[in-house]
Amino acid sequence: MDVSSLFRWTPARRAGVGATLIVLSTLSLALLARRVDAVPSFARQTQLPCSACHVGGFGPQLTAFGRQFKLMGYTMKTGNDANVPLSAMLVESFTHTAKAQVDPPADGFSRNDNTELQQASVFLAGRLSQHVGVFAQATYSQNGGLLGWDNLDLRYANSFNAGKHNAIWGVSLNNNPTVTDVFNTAPAWQYPYMAADLAPGAPAMPMLFGGLGGQVIGANAYLQLDGTWYGEVGAYRSLSPAFLRKVNADFDGRLASTAPYARLTYTWNLPSGNLELGGFYLHARRGLPGTNAAGDAVATAGPSDRFDDFGVDASYQRAFGSDHLVTVNALYVDERQKLDATYASGGSSHLNGRLDALNLDGSYWYRNTWGATLDLFADNGRSDATLYGDAGKPDTRGATFEADWNPFGESNSWEEPWANVRVGLQYTFYSRFAGRVHNVDGAGRSASDNNTTFLYLWLAI
Repeated sequence: MDVSSLFRWTPARRAGVGATLIVLSTLSLALLARRVDAVPSFARQTQLPCSACHVGGFGPQLTAFGRQFKLMGYTMKTGNDANVPLSAMLVESFTHTAKAQVDPPADGFSRNDNTELQQASVFLAGRLSQHVGVFAQATYSQNGGLLGWDNLDLRYANSFNAGKHNAIWGVSLNNNPTVTDVFNTAPAWQYPYMAADLAPGAPAMPMLFGGLGGQVIGANAYLQLDGTWYGEVGAYRSLSPAFLRKVNADFDGRLASTAPYARLTYTWNLPSGNLELGGFYLHARRGLPGTNAAGDAVATAGPSDRFDDFGVDASYQRAFGSDHLVTVNALYVDERQKLDATYASGGSSHLNGRLDALNLDGSYWYRNTWGATLDLFADNGRSDATLYGDAGKPDTRGATFEADWNPFGESNSWEEPWANVRVGLQYTFYSRFAGRVHNVDGAGRSASDNNTTFLYLWLAI
Protein backbone atom coordinates (compact mmCIF):
# COMPACT_ATOMS: atom_id res chain seq x y z
CA MET A 1 0.00 0.00 0.00
CA ASP A 2 1.29 3.45 -0.93
CA VAL A 3 0.61 5.19 2.38
CA SER A 4 1.45 8.59 0.90
CA SER A 5 -1.76 8.32 -1.15
CA LEU A 6 -3.76 8.52 2.07
CA PHE A 7 -2.55 12.05 2.76
CA ARG A 8 -4.57 15.14 1.93
CA TRP A 9 -5.07 15.35 -1.82
CA THR A 10 -3.27 18.07 -3.78
CA PRO A 11 -3.16 18.87 -7.52
CA ALA A 12 -0.41 17.38 -9.64
CA ARG A 13 2.48 19.86 -10.11
CA ARG A 14 5.78 22.88 -12.35
CA ALA A 15 6.15 26.21 -14.00
CA GLY A 16 7.15 27.42 -17.37
CA VAL A 17 3.73 28.49 -18.63
CA GLY A 18 2.80 32.14 -18.78
CA ALA A 19 0.20 33.47 -16.38
CA THR A 20 -2.24 34.16 -19.22
CA LEU A 21 -2.10 30.59 -20.48
CA ILE A 22 -2.55 29.28 -16.95
CA VAL A 23 -5.72 31.31 -16.43
CA LEU A 24 -7.19 30.53 -19.86
CA SER A 25 -6.55 26.80 -19.70
CA THR A 26 -7.75 26.58 -16.09
CA LEU A 27 -10.92 28.46 -17.04
CA SER A 28 -11.70 26.06 -19.88
CA LEU A 29 -11.48 23.05 -17.55
CA ALA A 30 -13.56 24.72 -14.86
CA LEU A 31 -16.33 25.39 -17.33
CA LEU A 32 -16.35 21.68 -18.17
CA ALA A 33 -16.55 20.81 -14.73
CA ARG A 34 -7.63 19.74 -4.65
CA ARG A 35 -7.95 22.06 -1.59
CA VAL A 36 -10.51 24.91 -1.73
CA ASP A 37 -10.39 28.47 -0.96
CA ALA A 38 -12.29 31.73 -1.03
CA VAL A 39 -14.79 32.22 -3.85
CA PRO A 40 -15.63 35.91 -4.31
CA SER A 41 -18.19 35.08 -7.03
CA PHE A 42 -20.52 34.05 -4.19
CA ALA A 43 -20.18 37.52 -2.65
CA ARG A 44 -20.93 39.20 -5.97
CA GLN A 45 -23.99 36.97 -6.41
CA THR A 46 -25.41 37.79 -2.96
CA GLN A 47 -24.11 41.39 -2.87
CA LEU A 48 -22.76 40.65 0.59
CA PRO A 49 -19.15 41.02 1.79
CA CYS A 50 -17.01 37.86 1.85
CA SER A 51 -16.91 38.15 5.66
CA ALA A 52 -20.65 37.39 5.80
CA CYS A 53 -19.89 33.78 4.87
CA HIS A 54 -16.26 33.41 5.91
CA VAL A 55 -14.24 33.77 9.08
CA GLY A 56 -11.07 35.78 8.50
CA GLY A 57 -12.23 37.94 5.61
CA PHE A 58 -12.38 35.11 3.06
CA GLY A 59 -12.31 31.30 2.92
CA PRO A 60 -12.49 28.63 3.66
CA GLN A 61 -13.73 28.85 7.29
CA LEU A 62 -17.52 29.25 7.19
CA THR A 63 -19.69 31.36 9.45
CA ALA A 64 -23.17 30.18 10.44
CA PHE A 65 -24.58 32.16 7.50
CA GLY A 66 -22.02 30.66 5.13
CA ARG A 67 -23.04 27.16 6.18
CA GLN A 68 -26.68 27.86 5.32
CA PHE A 69 -25.67 29.37 1.99
CA LYS A 70 -23.85 26.15 1.10
CA LEU A 71 -26.69 23.93 2.29
CA MET A 72 -29.07 25.87 0.05
CA GLY A 73 -26.94 24.85 -2.92
CA TYR A 74 -25.06 28.14 -3.41
CA THR A 75 -28.30 29.56 -4.90
CA MET A 76 -29.09 32.60 -2.72
CA LYS A 77 -29.09 35.73 -4.88
CA THR A 78 -29.80 39.42 -4.37
CA GLY A 79 -30.89 41.59 -7.28
CA ASN A 80 -31.56 40.73 -10.91
CA ASP A 81 -28.14 41.44 -12.38
CA ALA A 82 -26.63 38.60 -14.42
CA ASN A 83 -23.35 37.67 -12.75
CA VAL A 84 -20.99 35.15 -14.33
CA PRO A 85 -20.18 32.76 -11.44
CA LEU A 86 -16.40 32.75 -11.92
CA SER A 87 -13.57 33.41 -9.49
CA ALA A 88 -9.81 32.99 -9.58
CA MET A 89 -7.06 32.42 -7.03
CA LEU A 90 -3.26 32.55 -6.91
CA VAL A 91 -0.96 31.39 -4.11
CA GLU A 92 2.77 32.06 -4.13
CA SER A 93 4.77 30.45 -1.31
CA PHE A 94 8.21 29.98 0.26
CA THR A 95 9.16 26.81 2.18
CA HIS A 96 12.15 26.30 4.49
CA THR A 97 12.91 23.19 6.57
CA ALA A 98 15.19 23.26 9.62
CA LYS A 99 17.60 20.95 7.79
CA ALA A 100 17.81 20.44 4.06
CA GLN A 101 15.99 17.34 2.87
CA VAL A 102 18.07 14.38 1.72
CA ASP A 103 16.64 14.66 -1.80
CA PRO A 104 14.78 17.49 -3.55
CA PRO A 105 11.06 17.29 -2.66
CA ALA A 106 10.04 17.40 -6.35
CA ASP A 107 11.54 17.77 -9.81
CA GLY A 108 12.84 21.27 -10.47
CA PHE A 109 13.19 22.21 -6.79
CA SER A 110 16.09 22.40 -4.35
CA ARG A 111 16.65 20.44 -1.15
CA ASN A 112 15.65 23.57 0.81
CA ASP A 113 14.42 27.17 0.55
CA ASN A 114 11.96 26.74 -2.31
CA THR A 115 9.61 29.30 -3.79
CA GLU A 116 6.77 28.19 -6.02
CA LEU A 117 3.50 29.13 -7.63
CA GLN A 118 1.69 26.71 -5.35
CA GLN A 119 -1.79 27.15 -6.79
CA ALA A 120 -3.45 28.93 -9.68
CA SER A 121 -7.14 28.08 -9.61
CA VAL A 122 -10.31 29.09 -11.38
CA PHE A 123 -13.73 28.40 -9.87
CA LEU A 124 -17.13 27.97 -11.45
CA ALA A 125 -19.05 28.79 -8.30
CA GLY A 126 -22.57 30.00 -7.82
CA ARG A 127 -26.23 29.77 -8.79
CA LEU A 128 -27.16 27.98 -12.01
CA SER A 129 -30.94 28.05 -11.46
CA GLN A 130 -33.41 28.60 -8.63
CA HIS A 131 -32.50 25.33 -6.91
CA VAL A 132 -29.22 24.30 -8.57
CA GLY A 133 -25.76 25.60 -7.74
CA VAL A 134 -22.19 24.53 -8.26
CA PHE A 135 -18.74 24.74 -6.77
CA ALA A 136 -16.16 23.46 -9.26
CA GLN A 137 -12.42 24.10 -9.12
CA ALA A 138 -9.53 23.46 -11.48
CA THR A 139 -5.96 23.99 -10.31
CA TYR A 140 -2.47 24.37 -11.77
CA SER A 141 0.60 23.97 -9.54
CA GLN A 142 4.26 24.56 -10.29
CA ASN A 143 5.02 21.36 -8.39
CA GLY A 144 4.37 18.98 -11.28
CA GLY A 145 3.46 21.53 -13.92
CA LEU A 146 -0.01 20.13 -14.66
CA LEU A 147 -3.52 21.54 -14.72
CA GLY A 148 -5.98 19.20 -13.01
CA TRP A 149 -9.50 19.03 -11.74
CA ASP A 150 -9.98 19.77 -8.08
CA ASN A 151 -13.06 19.99 -5.86
CA LEU A 152 -16.49 19.42 -7.44
CA ASP A 153 -19.84 19.89 -5.68
CA LEU A 154 -22.95 20.20 -7.90
CA ARG A 155 -26.12 20.57 -5.82
CA TYR A 156 -29.89 20.64 -5.98
CA ALA A 157 -31.36 22.13 -2.78
CA ASN A 158 -34.82 23.08 -1.52
CA SER A 159 -36.66 23.73 1.73
CA PHE A 160 -40.01 22.89 3.28
CA ASN A 161 -42.09 23.44 6.42
CA ALA A 162 -44.03 20.76 8.29
CA GLY A 163 -45.99 22.01 11.26
CA LYS A 164 -43.54 23.69 13.61
CA HIS A 165 -40.54 22.27 11.80
CA ASN A 166 -38.53 23.63 8.90
CA ALA A 167 -35.97 21.80 6.86
CA ILE A 168 -33.43 22.13 4.08
CA TRP A 169 -32.83 19.11 1.89
CA GLY A 170 -30.69 18.48 -1.13
CA VAL A 171 -28.59 16.15 -3.24
CA SER A 172 -24.97 16.58 -4.31
CA LEU A 173 -22.84 15.15 -7.07
CA ASN A 174 -19.23 15.42 -5.89
CA ASN A 175 -15.74 13.90 -6.14
CA ASN A 176 -14.52 13.64 -2.55
CA PRO A 177 -16.12 12.41 0.68
CA THR A 178 -16.43 15.40 3.11
CA VAL A 179 -16.20 18.06 0.36
CA THR A 180 -19.96 18.52 0.89
CA ASP A 181 -19.49 19.34 4.58
CA VAL A 182 -20.15 22.77 6.08
CA PHE A 183 -17.92 22.44 9.16
CA ASN A 184 -14.17 23.04 9.22
CA THR A 185 -13.66 19.81 11.12
CA ALA A 186 -14.23 17.87 7.88
CA PRO A 187 -10.93 16.66 6.38
CA ALA A 188 -11.61 18.37 3.04
CA TRP A 189 -11.84 21.75 4.80
CA GLN A 190 -9.96 21.45 8.07
CA TYR A 191 -6.88 23.43 9.11
CA PRO A 192 -4.32 24.06 7.69
CA TYR A 193 -6.23 25.84 4.96
CA MET A 194 -2.97 26.43 3.10
CA ALA A 195 0.08 24.24 3.74
CA ALA A 196 3.55 23.54 2.36
CA ASP A 197 3.66 20.86 -0.34
CA LEU A 198 7.47 20.89 -0.56
CA ALA A 199 8.11 19.79 3.03
CA PRO A 200 7.84 16.36 4.66
CA GLY A 201 4.34 15.44 5.80
CA ALA A 202 2.66 12.70 7.79
CA PRO A 203 3.62 9.33 6.26
CA ALA A 204 0.12 7.85 6.63
CA MET A 205 -3.39 9.13 7.29
CA PRO A 206 -6.84 7.47 7.39
CA MET A 207 -8.68 7.13 4.08
CA LEU A 208 -11.15 9.85 5.11
CA PHE A 209 -8.29 12.38 4.82
CA GLY A 210 -8.42 12.65 1.05
CA GLY A 211 -7.57 9.05 0.21
CA LEU A 212 -10.35 9.01 -2.39
CA GLY A 213 -10.34 12.72 -3.25
CA GLY A 214 -10.54 13.43 -6.98
CA GLN A 215 -10.49 9.72 -7.85
CA VAL A 216 -14.18 8.98 -7.30
CA ILE A 217 -17.64 10.26 -8.12
CA GLY A 218 -20.42 10.13 -5.57
CA ALA A 219 -24.02 11.09 -4.93
CA ASN A 220 -25.09 12.33 -1.48
CA ALA A 221 -28.48 13.21 -0.02
CA TYR A 222 -28.74 15.50 3.00
CA LEU A 223 -31.28 17.01 5.35
CA GLN A 224 -31.02 19.77 7.93
CA LEU A 225 -33.91 19.97 10.42
CA ASP A 226 -34.72 23.13 12.38
CA GLY A 227 -31.18 24.42 11.89
CA THR A 228 -29.88 21.89 14.42
CA TRP A 229 -29.90 18.26 13.24
CA TYR A 230 -28.01 17.48 10.04
CA GLY A 231 -27.71 14.11 8.32
CA GLU A 232 -26.04 13.05 5.10
CA VAL A 233 -25.63 9.70 3.35
CA GLY A 234 -23.81 8.97 0.11
CA ALA A 235 -21.98 6.41 -1.95
CA TYR A 236 -18.84 6.63 -4.13
CA ARG A 237 -17.50 4.72 -7.12
CA SER A 238 -14.07 4.88 -8.75
CA LEU A 239 -13.52 6.85 -11.91
CA SER A 240 -11.60 5.13 -14.69
CA PRO A 241 -7.81 5.52 -14.85
CA ALA A 242 -8.19 6.81 -18.44
CA PHE A 243 -10.52 9.63 -17.31
CA LEU A 244 -8.30 10.50 -14.34
CA ARG A 245 -5.29 10.82 -16.65
CA LYS A 246 -7.27 13.30 -18.78
CA VAL A 247 -7.97 15.51 -15.76
CA ASN A 248 -4.46 14.97 -14.29
CA ALA A 249 -5.68 13.26 -11.14
CA ASP A 250 -4.03 10.45 -9.19
CA PHE A 251 -5.17 6.84 -9.37
CA ASP A 252 -4.37 4.67 -6.35
CA GLY A 253 -6.49 1.63 -7.19
CA ARG A 254 -10.08 0.86 -8.09
CA LEU A 255 -12.77 0.55 -5.44
CA ALA A 256 -13.92 -3.06 -5.36
CA SER A 257 -17.49 -1.97 -4.59
CA THR A 258 -19.49 1.13 -3.76
CA ALA A 259 -18.01 3.03 -0.81
CA PRO A 260 -20.74 4.26 1.59
CA TYR A 261 -20.33 7.52 3.51
CA ALA A 262 -22.45 8.93 6.34
CA ARG A 263 -22.44 12.11 8.41
CA LEU A 264 -24.51 13.24 11.42
CA THR A 265 -24.26 16.47 13.44
CA TYR A 266 -26.19 18.48 16.00
CA THR A 267 -25.71 22.24 16.37
CA TRP A 268 -26.60 24.43 19.33
CA ASN A 269 -27.27 27.97 18.11
CA LEU A 270 -26.05 30.27 20.89
CA PRO A 271 -26.67 34.02 21.33
CA SER A 272 -23.19 34.96 20.06
CA GLY A 273 -22.10 31.78 18.32
CA ASN A 274 -22.69 28.08 17.86
CA LEU A 275 -21.48 24.69 19.04
CA GLU A 276 -21.50 21.52 16.91
CA LEU A 277 -20.96 17.85 17.73
CA GLY A 278 -20.98 15.15 15.11
CA GLY A 279 -19.59 12.02 13.56
CA PHE A 280 -18.34 10.53 10.26
CA TYR A 281 -18.29 7.07 8.74
CA LEU A 282 -16.60 5.81 5.56
CA HIS A 283 -16.18 2.24 4.32
CA ALA A 284 -13.96 1.52 1.31
CA ARG A 285 -12.52 -1.58 -0.33
CA ARG A 286 -9.74 -0.73 -2.77
CA GLY A 287 -7.39 -2.83 -4.87
CA LEU A 288 -3.79 -2.01 -5.66
CA PRO A 289 -3.00 -0.20 -8.94
CA GLY A 290 -0.87 -1.74 -11.67
CA THR A 291 0.90 -0.22 -14.69
CA ASN A 292 0.54 -0.81 -18.40
CA ALA A 293 3.28 -0.94 -21.03
CA ALA A 294 3.34 2.85 -21.20
CA GLY A 295 3.87 3.11 -17.44
CA ASP A 296 0.38 4.49 -16.78
CA ALA A 297 -1.53 3.39 -13.68
CA VAL A 298 -4.31 0.90 -14.41
CA ALA A 299 -6.82 -1.09 -12.41
CA THR A 300 -5.92 -4.70 -11.62
CA ALA A 301 -7.90 -7.77 -10.62
CA GLY A 302 -7.30 -9.48 -7.29
CA PRO A 303 -7.90 -8.91 -3.58
CA SER A 304 -8.66 -5.49 -2.09
CA ASP A 305 -7.74 -3.67 1.09
CA ARG A 306 -10.60 -2.73 3.42
CA PHE A 307 -10.77 0.55 5.33
CA ASP A 308 -13.40 1.43 7.95
CA ASP A 309 -13.13 5.02 9.21
CA PHE A 310 -15.07 6.22 12.25
CA GLY A 311 -14.75 9.88 13.23
CA VAL A 312 -16.07 12.24 15.90
CA ASP A 313 -15.83 16.01 15.69
CA ALA A 314 -16.72 19.21 17.48
CA SER A 315 -16.61 22.87 16.50
CA TYR A 316 -17.28 26.14 18.28
CA GLN A 317 -17.61 29.73 17.10
CA ARG A 318 -18.04 32.79 19.31
CA ALA A 319 -18.16 36.47 18.43
CA PHE A 320 -17.21 39.10 21.01
CA GLY A 321 -18.82 42.22 19.67
CA SER A 322 -18.19 43.05 16.02
CA ASP A 323 -14.40 43.01 16.22
CA HIS A 324 -13.39 39.70 17.78
CA LEU A 325 -14.09 36.13 16.65
CA VAL A 326 -12.86 32.85 18.13
CA THR A 327 -13.17 29.42 16.53
CA VAL A 328 -12.20 25.97 17.83
CA ASN A 329 -12.30 22.74 15.78
CA ALA A 330 -11.55 19.17 16.80
CA LEU A 331 -11.55 15.89 14.86
CA TYR A 332 -10.59 12.34 15.82
CA VAL A 333 -10.69 9.52 13.25
CA ASP A 334 -10.02 5.85 13.94
CA GLU A 335 -9.39 3.60 10.93
CA ARG A 336 -9.50 -0.20 11.00
CA GLN A 337 -7.74 -1.89 8.08
CA LYS A 338 -7.73 -5.37 6.61
CA LEU A 339 -4.91 -5.32 4.06
CA ASP A 340 -5.72 -8.35 1.91
CA ALA A 341 -4.16 -6.89 -1.25
CA THR A 342 -1.16 -5.21 0.36
CA TYR A 343 -0.31 -8.24 2.53
CA ALA A 344 -0.64 -10.65 -0.40
CA SER A 345 1.74 -8.53 -2.48
CA GLY A 346 4.35 -8.38 0.31
CA GLY A 347 3.68 -4.74 1.08
CA SER A 348 2.87 -5.22 4.75
CA SER A 349 3.99 -7.48 7.57
CA HIS A 350 0.50 -7.89 9.01
CA LEU A 351 -2.92 -8.54 7.54
CA ASN A 352 -4.67 -6.15 9.93
CA GLY A 353 -3.71 -2.53 10.52
CA ARG A 354 -4.95 0.53 12.28
CA LEU A 355 -4.49 4.29 12.00
CA ASP A 356 -5.85 7.12 14.09
CA ALA A 357 -5.58 10.86 13.64
CA LEU A 358 -6.31 13.67 16.10
CA ASN A 359 -6.43 17.34 15.11
CA LEU A 360 -7.29 20.28 17.37
CA ASP A 361 -7.06 23.89 16.23
CA GLY A 362 -8.10 27.25 17.62
CA SER A 363 -8.13 30.64 15.87
CA TYR A 364 -8.62 34.25 16.85
CA TRP A 365 -9.47 37.01 14.37
CA TYR A 366 -9.55 40.76 14.95
CA ARG A 367 -11.84 42.61 12.52
CA ASN A 368 -11.25 39.78 10.03
CA THR A 369 -7.90 41.44 9.41
CA TRP A 370 -5.41 40.01 11.89
CA GLY A 371 -5.53 36.33 12.74
CA ALA A 372 -3.63 33.77 14.82
CA THR A 373 -4.03 29.98 14.86
CA LEU A 374 -2.61 27.15 16.95
CA ASP A 375 -3.03 23.61 15.66
CA LEU A 376 -2.08 20.41 17.49
CA PHE A 377 -1.91 17.09 15.65
CA ALA A 378 -1.15 13.48 16.57
CA ASP A 379 -1.20 10.64 14.04
CA ASN A 380 -0.61 7.07 15.18
CA GLY A 381 -0.70 3.59 13.73
CA ARG A 382 -0.14 -0.07 14.40
CA SER A 383 3.45 -1.27 14.01
CA ASP A 384 4.37 -2.71 10.61
CA ALA A 385 8.03 -2.80 9.59
CA THR A 386 7.30 -3.56 5.93
CA LEU A 387 4.63 -0.91 5.53
CA TYR A 388 6.38 1.88 7.43
CA GLY A 389 10.09 1.12 6.97
CA ASP A 390 12.85 1.35 9.57
CA ALA A 391 10.78 3.03 12.27
CA GLY A 392 8.00 0.49 11.93
CA LYS A 393 5.32 3.04 12.85
CA PRO A 394 3.75 6.09 11.20
CA ASP A 395 3.40 7.98 14.50
CA THR A 396 3.80 11.73 13.86
CA ARG A 397 3.08 14.48 16.37
CA GLY A 398 3.58 18.21 16.53
CA ALA A 399 1.98 21.61 16.24
CA THR A 400 1.57 24.52 13.85
CA PHE A 401 1.52 28.21 14.69
CA GLU A 402 0.20 30.67 12.12
CA ALA A 403 -0.14 34.45 11.91
CA ASP A 404 -2.25 36.05 9.15
CA TRP A 405 -2.86 39.50 7.77
CA ASN A 406 -5.83 40.29 5.52
CA PRO A 407 -5.49 43.97 4.63
CA PHE A 408 -8.98 44.04 3.05
CA GLY A 409 -10.77 41.68 5.42
CA GLU A 410 -13.39 44.05 6.80
CA SER A 411 -16.86 44.26 5.26
CA ASN A 412 -16.31 47.86 4.09
CA SER A 413 -12.76 47.36 2.82
CA TRP A 414 -11.46 48.78 -0.44
CA GLU A 415 -12.86 47.04 -3.55
CA GLU A 416 -14.82 44.50 -1.50
CA PRO A 417 -15.47 41.75 -2.64
CA TRP A 418 -12.95 41.92 -5.51
CA ALA A 419 -9.80 42.53 -3.46
CA ASN A 420 -8.97 39.57 -1.21
CA VAL A 421 -5.40 39.23 0.01
CA ARG A 422 -3.94 37.10 2.76
CA VAL A 423 -0.33 36.98 3.92
CA GLY A 424 0.29 33.96 6.13
CA LEU A 425 3.32 32.81 8.10
CA GLN A 426 3.32 29.26 9.51
CA TYR A 427 5.78 27.37 11.65
CA THR A 428 5.29 23.62 12.07
CA PHE A 429 7.37 21.62 14.53
CA TYR A 430 7.51 17.88 15.11
CA SER A 431 8.09 16.16 18.44
CA ARG A 432 7.94 12.79 16.65
CA PHE A 433 8.04 11.91 12.97
CA ALA A 434 7.36 8.51 11.37
CA GLY A 435 7.59 6.76 14.72
CA ARG A 436 10.84 8.28 15.99
CA VAL A 437 12.37 11.35 17.60
CA HIS A 438 15.86 10.70 16.26
CA ASN A 439 17.14 8.91 13.17
CA VAL A 440 13.70 8.99 11.57
CA ASP A 441 15.02 8.00 8.14
CA GLY A 442 17.77 5.58 9.14
CA ALA A 443 20.37 8.15 8.07
CA GLY A 444 20.54 10.32 11.19
CA ARG A 445 17.74 12.80 10.47
CA SER A 446 15.79 13.93 13.56
CA ALA A 447 12.10 14.74 13.73
CA SER A 448 12.97 18.38 14.44
CA ASP A 449 14.96 18.55 11.18
CA ASN A 450 11.59 18.51 9.42
CA ASN A 451 10.38 21.62 11.25
CA THR A 452 9.01 23.88 8.54
CA THR A 453 8.65 27.62 8.02
CA PHE A 454 6.05 28.39 5.38
CA LEU A 455 5.25 31.88 4.05
CA TYR A 456 2.49 32.44 1.51
CA LEU A 457 0.70 35.19 -0.38
CA TRP A 458 -2.89 34.28 -1.29
CA LEU A 459 -4.91 36.36 -3.76
CA ALA A 460 -8.57 35.77 -4.68
CA ILE A 461 -10.81 37.74 -7.07
